[in-house]
Amino acid sequence: MTKLKATVYFYIPKEVSLLDLSGVVEVFQEANNLGLNYELKFVSTVSSVISNSGLALSSLIDFTETAPQKNDFIIVSGFSTHQLMNLKDEPLFFEWLHQANKNQTSICSICTGAFLLAKSGLLDHKECTTHWKLISKLEKDFPLLKPQKNTLFTKSDNIYTSAGIVTGIDLALFLIEEKHGKDTATAIAKELVVYKRRNGTDEQESVYLQNRNHRDEKIHTIQDWIIYNLEKTSTIDFLADLVYVSPRTLTRIFKKETGVTIAAYRTKLRIEKAKSLLANSDYKIEHIAHLCGYKTSKQLRVILDDQIDLLPTAIKNMLA
Repeated sequence: MTKLKATVYFYIPKEVSLLDLSGVVEVFQEANNLGLNYELKFVSTVSSVISNSGLALSSLIDFTETAPQKNDFIIVSGFSTHQLMNLKDEPLFFEWLHQANKNQTSICSICTGAFLLAKSGLLDHKECTTHWKLISKLEKDFPLLKPQKNTLFTKSDNIYTSAGIVTGIDLALFLIEEKHGKDTATAIAKELVVYKRRNGTDEQESVYLQNRNHRDEKIHTIQDWIIYNLEKTSTIDFLADLVYVSPRTLTRIFKKETGVTIAAYRTKLRIEKAKSLLANSDYKIEHIAHLCGYKTSKQLRVILDDQIDLLPTAIKNMLA
């Protein structure tokens, strides 16, 4: 584990979203508990702030009294969306950000924090993201940006943006992995009881929640069975028997309610499980293939080859 003394500056805007802030704070606090050396400083334009849930945060440091350097981080937390209607220029704050950028400080935004980075000009001509509900507004308000839709987080040089809320944790774990390696990031994720560390290219909506915007309990039953039995093979007759309909009826209703076929749905889930196991376990690819319902690793490789542009570099290397 690489020890590195550095400071993490958490910029606290008015009406800050507590989860956008606290999730990232906990990642760096756990890093310190593992023996790393991060000083956490909470800065703002004022000495106290009322969060969007009414909790007061006080004793904040005036950001102008700080000078972030190369090994440091600036985390710009998200804030209530109604403030976006009248987002004001903050000349001193923007100047502080630009100076930090010149010093090669890692500058990160969580959720609506991207709008502050955008207004400062730091995101011009860069890939970036924010909460899925706000991507269109970000694109419209700042036409020089390159907003990435349905992405958890982005990296452009030393500038990072995330979709917000729990994706701030994903981004923070990614930052830790960049500085200290995968093992350290994995250890922190386990301490936080994070199910798995997601990659920036993962979709904002979990694959397990996709194709479920319907009210047909029979189809929900089939989807649940597939999710919890991905390692098993099953015929359409077997699945139809689970919900007491004919195979033809199940095939028709499943496609109507979900928009995809049963086979396509199962493949999507298997790909997600395979990606997770490849990134977060020490299993050999042959064993992972079996856990995902494939008889051989070759079958899994063929499926993943179609997804190669969406896979993290580490997984691409495993498949090479």
